[in-house]
Amino acid sequence: MPIETLQIPTADGLADAFAALPDRGERHPGVLLYTDAFGVRPVLEEMARELAGHGYYVLVPNLYYRHGPAPVTELPRHIGEEIRPAVIARLMPLIEAHTTERVLRDADAYLRFLTTRPAVGPGPVGVIGYCIGAALAMRTAAAHPDQVAAVAGFHPGFLVTDAPDSPHRHIPKLTAEVHLGLAENDMTPEAISELNRALDAAGVDYTTEIYPETIHGFTMSDTDAFAPSALQHHWDRLLPLLDRTLANG
Repeated sequence: MPIETLQIPTADGLADAFAALPDRGERHPGVLLYTDAFGVRPVLEEMARELAGHGYYVLVPNLYYRHGPAPVTELPRHIGEEIRPAVIARLMPLIEAHTTERVLRDADAYLRFLTTRPAVGPGPVGVIGYCIGAALAMRTAAAHPDQVAAVAGFHPGFLVTDAPDSPHRHIPKLTAEVHLGLAENDMTPEAISELNRALDAAGVDYTTEIYPETIHGFTMSDTDAFAPSALQHHWDRLLPLLDRTLANG
């Protein structure tokens, strides 16, 4: 699948990004993909290409563009458990600087850019995210209910917190169909119940599912958390969701 290297105008500058698109010269449903905490890297390009192969234009921005182009910190080819804490420690200041206000400004810019690409069709879009990206996907869908018809998050982080602006508190604004695929220890039973209550109250179609025998990060093949069967299960949930909500022809 072809890859485009892009610069997205935002309120705070230019966000570097890439897009994977089908090799058929027609218009396709758009998907905004938020990365995990480790950011843009080869495994995300592989996943975007896979999704593009099913007929979607997939936009993947560098979440940390304010701090430089991706990768903003040196990443090993394989992020093993022995080095994971050190990598996360380097990224934590960038994660903490990515405030809700910045997330929402960026979401506006990313969706404006995505929906005006010549290769993207006129219908609604999907937003998906991994790890912290799942929270960004939920915020984006809640802030743009007229544009986002599908939202999916995998091994999510920070969906239910004590903060006044916790993502789950904005679920009443959602209209998109939702799938959340959790690792076994991603969220406490109490947090899952609170999340489900909010989704029930919003009246949206949703599934929250614990993927068996998984740990946080199970979709990412460049980490020790990777579980091939769980990655396939993720595709088995994600592709039908996008197909039924985005009218992919």
